[in-house]
Amino acid sequence: MDQFIWRVLPLLSILVSFLVFFYFQNSHTAQLYPLIKFPRSKCSLLPHHHFWISSKRIVTPQGIISGSVEINEGRIVSVIEGYGKQGQSKQEEIIDYGDAVVMPGLIDVHVHLDEPGRTEWEGFDTGTRAAAAGGVTTVVDMPLNNYPSTVSKETLKLKLDAAEDKIYVDVGFWGGLVPENALNLTILDDLLSAGVLGVKSFMCPSGINDFPMTTIDHIKAGLSVLAKYKRPIVVHAELQQDYGNHLDIKDTVDPHDYLTYQNTRPPSWEEAAIRQLVGVSKDTGIGGPLEGAHVHIVHLSDSSASLDLIKEAKSRGDSITVETCPHYLAFTSEEIPNGDTRFKCSPPIRDAHNKDKLWEAVLEGHIDLLTTDHSPTVPELKLLEEGDFLKAWGGISSLQFNLPVTWSYGKKYGLTLEQLSLLWSKRPAALAGIESKGTIEVGNHADIVVWQPEQEFDLDDNYPVFIKHYELSAYMGRRLSGKVLDTFVRGNLVFKDGKHAPAACGVQILAP
Repeated sequence: MDQFIWRVLPLLSILVSFLVFFYFQNSHTAQLYPLIKFPRSKCSLLPHHHFWISSKRIVTPQGIISGSVEINEGRIVSVIEGYGKQGQSKQEEIIDYGDAVVMPGLIDVHVHLDEPGRTEWEGFDTGTRAAAAGGVTTVVDMPLNNYPSTVSKETLKLKLDAAEDKIYVDVGFWGGLVPENALNLTILDDLLSAGVLGVKSFMCPSGINDFPMTTIDHIKAGLSVLAKYKRPIVVHAELQQDYGNHLDIKDTVDPHDYLTYQNTRPPSWEEAAIRQLVGVSKDTGIGGPLEGAHVHIVHLSDSSASLDLIKEAKSRGDSITVETCPHYLAFTSEEIPNGDTRFKCSPPIRDAHNKDKLWEAVLEGHIDLLTTDHSPTVPELKLLEEGDFLKAWGGISSLQFNLPVTWSYGKKYGLTLEQLSLLWSKRPAALAGIESKGTIEVGNHADIVVWQPEQEFDLDDNYPVFIKHYELSAYMGRRLSGKVLDTFVRGNLVFKDGKHAPAACGVQILAP
């Protein structure tokens, strides 16, 4: 008997070790993708966990196909070319979308959801409902406009707690780079260890008291830590050049004239900031001292000298990318009515020639991806009745309208469905380091938007809009093409026919 026990003990030891390892592996996975607290009947408007989606237009990495996508337990398990073909099994549910486009869900990596602290501006519930209604299956939340700003592991925890059971799509989080954590890199290191996907910084005043601007020296310090984690810094690139404060000039010009505001933030501000950034991004290339770090420039508005600097940096091998936003591609300064502060944002919307050049850069691949910079506020700060562009809060609410706005304006320039998917899904996923998302291919999460590009609709009071204070959006009153029909997040049908799933079963995405 004793001999038997001594022979069995090593095997038991190995078994226990395996179980412990399995437990901790699952614990780590659960932190990134927690088990859903709600039954499937609450998380999805579709009762099936194993089903097929068929369409004559499915956007895949290999091109647009007519065929079917098999989904099981939230993942894509097969993609079959040939409309009406669904493999060998006849038992699974088949959803036939006909001519509607089946595309990877949009990933918006520049969103201000404002919670905790400013839920009267937006909030996780309303913001992610709007995202789902617009075919956006993942958002990455910015570290400011909520209170307190997300600049430490402690303030990140406040945000994670606030998001619990409130998100209808998957949500990742940027941290903030501010002078405090740039000068005390232990704070920044702890913030990155806690799971933020990268950090955001401002090279000009942010307008938020607890999110002060950074200098290029702060950014260099931050990049040294980001290189270790192989994560990006995303930068608001405007460097004040001409005016000490645009409020100081209001007595000499008409603050209701949009051009007054536009002239306070000229393209030279963007150029000056980007010139400093490409001066440090040269070290992010292969073999450089900051290899592993990445510089990403947010909401580019200037299509001339600023863009040229970025193109030059890319050509020499810098790890650098740039985004622009639908409002720069849809609107022009010439058409903005006096006093209509819904159009105020930073950097400003520029002229028609600039818009054409931005579209050219998008289609030629010089601009890497698109984001909304969804930046809501409350009516009293937008000053619609007063119409003072110099005093009004800047920011355009648009999270629900990414897809139809980009398509409506982009198709006039020759935008294709494949390009649309690259700009809004694959490349944003790559920037944020989000695996298993961004394309329709085997093994990925079944994050899918189904939409009808040819269907037009009026964005008026009768259209179901889920962003808070929708009346503040510059897109209200527009006629758009491209109606979202259904949105799937990890196989859950979270939006259909103007209705959301009963429970908010989105997942918080944290970097390992």
